[in-house]
Amino acid sequence: MTRVTVWNEFRHEKESTVVAEIYPDGIHTVLASVFEDAGFDVTTATLDEPEHGLTEDVLANTDVLTWWGHAAHDEVSDEIVDRVRDRVLEGMGLLVFHSGHYSKIFKQLMGTTCSLKWREAAEKERLWAVEPGHPIADGIDEYIEIEEAEMYGERFDIPAPDTLVFTSWFEGGEVFRSGCCYHRGNGKVFYFRPGHETYPVYHNEDIQQVLVNGVKWATPNDGPAPAFGNADPIEAIDLSDERTVH
Repeated sequence: MTRVTVWNEFRHEKESTVVAEIYPDGIHTVLASVFEDAGFDVTTATLDEPEHGLTEDVLANTDVLTWWGHAAHDEVSDEIVDRVRDRVLEGMGLLVFHSGHYSKIFKQLMGTTCSLKWREAAEKERLWAVEPGHPIADGIDEYIEIEEAEMYGERFDIPAPDTLVFTSWFEGGEVFRSGCCYHRGNGKVFYFRPGHETYPVYHNEDIQQVLVNGVKWATPNDGPAPAFGNADPIEAIDLSDERTVH
């Protein structure tokens, strides 16, 4: 059974009545329920817990970590960010949602500013499945229509994705790369744009399907573990060369 840890900043829900009405127990509890219904083994963690809830033991027992943050990216400890990065490189999957594009962990894994255009106007979004054969698009129609969304627009300062699964069009005219897949070390990373806190996006069944698909895609497999460093030859060769400087 895939072990999922749902991480949430969990600040807006405490400070905004608008957000609390949509997610009274936190965004993480809604996401956890979606993943539990899909048959995953789910735990949650939040910013204000000791070590942000991401202890070495928690991460060692996590196959896929999901990340939602917005207002307090700078409060996330660099030590914890490095800990999460190391687990991704080892093979743990990472799903980064919406404003998590500015999280320390996503920017570190991308190596760019991850900046973009944005606008809050409760405008319509059409989320187009531009790679319909990808596992993350499984069970999704040609597009998902979201009646109210925060606009994110290009240019999105990220490396070119290994695979672009979804592209968004917004009522105001902008477009955005909204579903981006990457490989980092042995781990898989999926950035998924929808999820603004003042709109009930995570209650949308199609969005929930994408999230479940994303966890399945990012779950580590049983492929061979790569070996690094000085290596003995597989075939018999002459090892008498003494010109090494190592």
